[in-house]
Order: sequence, then structure tokens, then C-alpha cells
Amino acid sequence: MYGLIGKMKAVPGQRDALASILLEGASEMPGCLSYVVAQDPAEADALWITEVWDSQASHKASLSLPSVSDAISRGKPLIASFDQYIETLPMGGHGIGPAA
Repeated sequence: MYGLIGKMKAVPGQRDALASILLEGASEMPGCLSYVVAQDPAEADALWITEVWDSQASHKASLSLPSVSDAISRGKPLIASFDQYIETLPMGGHGIGPAA
């Protein structure tokens, strides 16, 4: 499995709009086992995005999906910054099962 955890800051006042765009096509990405967008309770404009994929190749392939390309182009103007970006190797967990 392949995982990503990222912290993104929205343009002030645009966090909910950005989260909505990020969540729109989340269930239609082949190989995506988990995709969670969460508010940061300590920062009004910050979001945490946690992803688990069956492979790094599936994640890379998702970036060329029309729905993902559209979300990126619509969301980009609402993003103020990317604060953190961490790659992980998930070992398993509730909802994703154990790593093969």
C-alpha cells in the first residue's frame, strides 16, 4: 500500500469550498482505499488530507483522471499553501485491511 498525509491551507474563508471540491470525486478513484478530508480544529483555514492507495502507481494514475484534473483546476485558486506532505507505507487498519 501507499499513503499520503498532507496539510493544506485554503485562502481565508474558502476552506469549506475547497473541502467540497476535494471530496466530490473521492469515491471514483480506482485503487483508492481511503480518502479523508478533515478540518484542522486549531487553524480556521487548514485541512488535512489522508489517503491510502493499493499502490503508488494507482495514486499516480489518478492524477490523470478527468474528475481529478477538474478538481485540481477548480481547487487551485482556493489553495493558499501546502504546509506538509508526508508519504507513508500503511501497514493496515480499520477499513483498509492488512498490507499484502
